[in-house]
Amino acid sequence: MIGGKRDGTTYPPTVLTGVPPQAKVCREEVFGPVMVVERVADDAAAFAAVNDSAFGLQAGVFTHDLRTAFTAHRTLEVGGVILGDVPSYRADQMPYGGVKASGVGREGLRSAMEEYTEPRVMVLTGIDL
Repeated sequence: MIGGKRDGTTYPPTVLTGVPPQAKVCREEVFGPVMVVERVADDAAAFAAVNDSAFGLQAGVFTHDLRTAFTAHRTLEVGGVILGDVPSYRADQMPYGGVKASGVGREGLRSAMEEYTEPRVMVLTGIDL
């Protein structure tokens, strides 16, 4: 619960640094106001660190370099790459969902309509109309 209350207790945001990559907080989903900050050598190392997760909902990438933006989109194993905003950004018209162990299917208007639609095909051959 981000910045919310559970049982009347407010949980302030927590930023962690110097956490070993194999720590539970780095390997599992945290449902709370927690962020782990890790130094990496370059973009490739950052993308590898993201992909070294069992989860892949969305990623937020902050860059002014379009090459980096396109490389992130091509490289990151996530359901969506949000440029210049937090990974929780979503809009009804866009599919929202993850890959790997981050959920099943997609949310959003079009995705919901597809979920309730059963495509059918009819093929006519050798018939004069």
